[in-house]
Amino acid sequence: MKINKNTHWQIKTTPEAVALSARDIIIDAAQQSIDARDIFKIVLAGGTTPKRIYELLTKASCSWEKWHIYLGDERCLPIEDGERNSFMIQQVFLDNVDIPAENIHFIPAELGAVKAASEYAQTLHSAYPFDLVMLGMGEDGHTASLFPKHTHKVNEAVHAVFNAPKPPANRVSMSATSLSKTITLLRIITGASKSDSIALWKEGENLPITTISSREKDIVLLDRSAMADL
Repeated sequence: MKINKNTHWQIKTTPEAVALSARDIIIDAAQQSIDARDIFKIVLAGGTTPKRIYELLTKASCSWEKWHIYLGDERCLPIEDGERNSFMIQQVFLDNVDIPAENIHFIPAELGAVKAASEYAQTLHSAYPFDLVMLGMGEDGHTASLFPKHTHKVNEAVHAVFNAPKPPANRVSMSATSLSKTITLLRIITGASKSDSIALWKEGENLPITTISSREKDIVLLDRSAMADL
C-alpha cells in the first residue's frame, strides 16, 4: 500500500468497533498531550462514523478544559444550518462536555469560502502542531473537503473550495500540509462503499486521503466491509 512505513492499519469487525477503538485512541492521545504539554489540540471531522465517536466521548472522563477544538473542513452555509459540520459537532459533542467556548475554533464558513479560508489560516498560526487529526474518507477517496482532481496552491494553510462534487459546492478545507502538521493522524474508514478507493490506495493511486501524513503516529481504522474486495 502507498503508506508511510509507520502507518498502522487496524481492521475491526463493525463500525461500532471502529468507533470504540477511535474513542480509546483519542482519549489516550489527550491524556498523553495534557501530561506532557498541559493542552490537547484536536482536529475533528464531520460524518456518520465521527458522530458516533463524539457520542462515545461524551461519556468519558477527561480534562475537557485542556481541549482545543479545530475543524478539518466546513460547508459554506449559515451558522445554524444542520448540514454544517460545526452544527453536528456542537449538538452531539460540545454541548455535552465542558470545553470552554474560547477553546472552540470553528471555521467561519458563513463568510464565504475566500474570506473564511483567510481568517482560519490566521487562527491556525498558533495551533501547530496538532496533537491529533481525525479524518474520514469519502467513496471517491476525498478527505476533509480535498477532492480528487481539484488543485490548490501548495503554500496555502487553508483552501477556499469551489465546485465540490457534492453539495454544497462552496467549502473551506485545511490543506494537506496543515492536516499533516500533527503528532497523531487517525483515519477512520467504514462501509463497503469505500472498498474501491481502498483498493486504489493499495495500488498506489494518488488520492486526497493518501496525501496526509503525521509526525509520529499514523493510524488507519477500518471495518471489514471497507476491505471487502481485498
